[in-house]
Amino acid sequence: MGLRDSKLLTERAREGLYDEILDKAVAVAWVEVPPAECDALGMHVADITALRRAVLRLSTPPAFVITDGFPVDGLGVGAVGMWKGDQVAACVAAASIIAKVTRDRIMKAYESDYPGYEFAVHKGYCTSLHQTHLDRLGPCDIHRMRFENVRRATRLDQP
Repeated sequence: MGLRDSKLLTERAREGLYDEILDKAVAVAWVEVPPAECDALGMHVADITALRRAVLRLSTPPAFVITDGFPVDGLGVGAVGMWKGDQVAACVAAASIIAKVTRDRIMKAYESDYPGYEFAVHKGYCTSLHQTHLDRLGPCDIHRMRFENVRRATRLDQP
């Protein structure tokens, strides 16, 4: 199948694997944590919260969970954190691909809702292009105010 860390694959390869993963996986689930909730929780807690919610949404409950990097408790089953898990465990690599493709598709869809930001190009990552648009237009509803570069663009962190 060619599973590996999503960041090491081209967009075309990720898109092809996405469909194959959905076709072959026992269960797949993903969730969105809204920007305001990310700001309230902080990104680390928001990420863990999203993981817990996604595990609960699986149509077939897992017997065991492997997470990428660090262990996460509160999943209701045994779990282990695996350093560079997306490079050594097929299930983690598959989850990485599903997450990346889903996120990229969401960001592309935002292009029409928030013209001028070019979300379809930079997909919300902190690139110079994204920062240029953020500085010019200010943040929109999907920006997370917790990030320093977003606060700077609003001038909220100015004395």
